[in-house]
Amino acid sequence: MSRFITHTFALAAVAATAGCMSPPQGLDLALTRPSADHKYVVTLQPPARQAAINQLHTWQVKLVSPAGVPVPNARIKVDGGMPQHGHGLPTRPQVTRELPDGGYLIEGMKFSMTGWWEIKLAIDGPAGADRVTFNTVIAEAGAGR
Repeated sequence: MSRFITHTFALAAVAATAGCMSPPQGLDLALTRPSADHKYVVTLQPPARQAAINQLHTWQVKLVSPAGVPVPNARIKVDGGMPQHGHGLPTRPQVTRELPDGGYLIEGMKFSMTGWWEIKLAIDGPAGADRVTFNTVIAEAGAGR
């Protein structure tokens, strides 16, 4: 019986620290990057105030052509998750509004624990479909950059 209890406590300790996994060395945290097929240049703008764990927050995306021209009328789907844990976002964030100069508002973003998160955007715009993935590291006090 003591072996069972020891095993149970070991599993509980792993679960309690699961959100504390270190992100990979050299993780690219750039907030501006070209899309995978270089159809767009995408900038992810985190909230001005760091987002707390388990609270909804709003982000913005700026979408421009490779020449720097703002891209209006794009459809953007938001996905993501924690690669080290194998789960997705705890909410279904959505682009709710188009803003001036190629900007788009993402509402409903939430992180459920600390650690490395990916934010994946599927873009369908005038230059065609493309995708981009951003990395962010969420610290206990809020969203990392």
